[in-house]
Amino acid sequence: MKSYSRIHKLFLLLCLMVFSTIVSVIPVFADDFGPSEWSQYRLNPENNPVYHSEFDSRLKDIINTGDEIRSTPVVIGNNVFIGNHNSGGIYSYNLINKKMNWQTKAPNWIHSEIINVNNQLFVGFGNRFYQEDGSRGTGKSGLMSLDPKSGEILWTFETKGEVMPTPAYYDGTVFITTGDKHLYAIDPKSGTEKWKLKLGHVVSMSSPNIKDGKLYVGGGLPHPYSFFGIDLTTKQILWETEFNNVYAGLDDVPPVIFENLVITTALERTDEILSVREVYERKGIVQAYKQMIKLAIGDFINKPPLSLPNHVMYAMDIKSGEVIWKDSLGIGPMVTNNKSGAPIVYDGKIFVGSPINETFYSYDAKTGKKLWTYKSNVNKVPPVADKGVVYFTDTKGLVYAFNVENGELLGKKYLGGKLSPSGPVLMNDHLIVGSQNSNVYVLPTNEINGENDSSPEQPNVNEQTKKSIYSFIFLVYVVPILALIIFLGLTIFVIKKLRK
Repeated sequence: MKSYSRIHKLFLLLCLMVFSTIVSVIPVFADDFGPSEWSQYRLNPENNPVYHSEFDSRLKDIINTGDEIRSTPVVIGNNVFIGNHNSGGIYSYNLINKKMNWQTKAPNWIHSEIINVNNQLFVGFGNRFYQEDGSRGTGKSGLMSLDPKSGEILWTFETKGEVMPTPAYYDGTVFITTGDKHLYAIDPKSGTEKWKLKLGHVVSMSSPNIKDGKLYVGGGLPHPYSFFGIDLTTKQILWETEFNNVYAGLDDVPPVIFENLVITTALERTDEILSVREVYERKGIVQAYKQMIKLAIGDFINKPPLSLPNHVMYAMDIKSGEVIWKDSLGIGPMVTNNKSGAPIVYDGKIFVGSPINETFYSYDAKTGKKLWTYKSNVNKVPPVADKGVVYFTDTKGLVYAFNVENGELLGKKYLGGKLSPSGPVLMNDHLIVGSQNSNVYVLPTNEINGENDSSPEQPNVNEQTKKSIYSFIFLVYVVPILALIIFLGLTIFVIKKLRK
């Protein structure tokens, strides 16, 4: 009996130890890593996707997908949802066990975030190419809904133009802005159209921002570019602000909201004409030839030569659309795609990067006063900020950490590829960001602070310059002269033959 009693006690003690071990581990996963819903672009009207819970585990991962990532990865619970650029691949990945849950495919590019509301995913698809009638998006375009657990496609709503902007969910309806110049209201259960509103302007990447039943979005072609405030209850345009000097960016930038202001950026024309060499280096030989023609006879054919753009930020009254303040981020060379930086708001400050000036900025959101700047590389995405630190990324694979108050660089870490135009998010002190090298990077923020990495992708400027000069002279001057000589020689030869 005594022996049995001892064994019984040992068994109970062992059970207690096992139970204690389990209990001590449970809190690590008692709270999910990310939020339960994600209803619009970058989670909130401030475009600053930050989430905190009691989750206290440390995660670090590199998630490889099949293609470029150009939309922000969305974290729901312990899973991250990722979309691919060219292939249209869609992935669900478990961040805890580091296993792929499922993958499927959209009919076209994924530049939209994959939002989640009421246990249902919504994602837009389409590409940037223009149709003959001025609509943007060739091939199939539209909105898909999927089951987040299985990846099953629940329904597809097709549109005439692309749905590269992220959809927004509000009051039982999914809203999309499109390349066919409309705002659509979609029933989330059936995938059928509730109503639509003609905007008359292409919306490229300007994801709609919804607050208090009002939707705000920027529109592009045809000129003049326009910005809209729309009442979702009355289904009417509240106001439309035209920007006569804007020629790019307004339709690409998702606006941000701060108190009674809606804020965006765009590119305005200037009188600073680009030289033929500048056009050649940035846009190639064909555009260089066109610039030569425009410089020579542009006034006669109504084709002005290319000029340097001015990157401008605007703050509009949220009720009227009146521009309350504006400021130039500077004049610089045009870049391909995603030409204008997307802002966020944190602690009463605007943080934004300029692709054309390769600079990060901090502004007072209320007054428009510039607070600090930092020269970087080309950057095309919104940053993210939390706990007094703002994190920017660039197209050289670097992530930067700055003190939000004074712009002091706290750390700079190399991840890889072009971290663009997929913006970073912060979940429980972890930074998650997608790259054009097909990877999603997950790392604790304390691995960024204190680092001072440089990018191995930085070009050798001297070698590039020499190569550029030689190729420029040969292609822009030598080749046309040789072609002219050959043409004249053939012409003389033909004339002589005809005279005989």
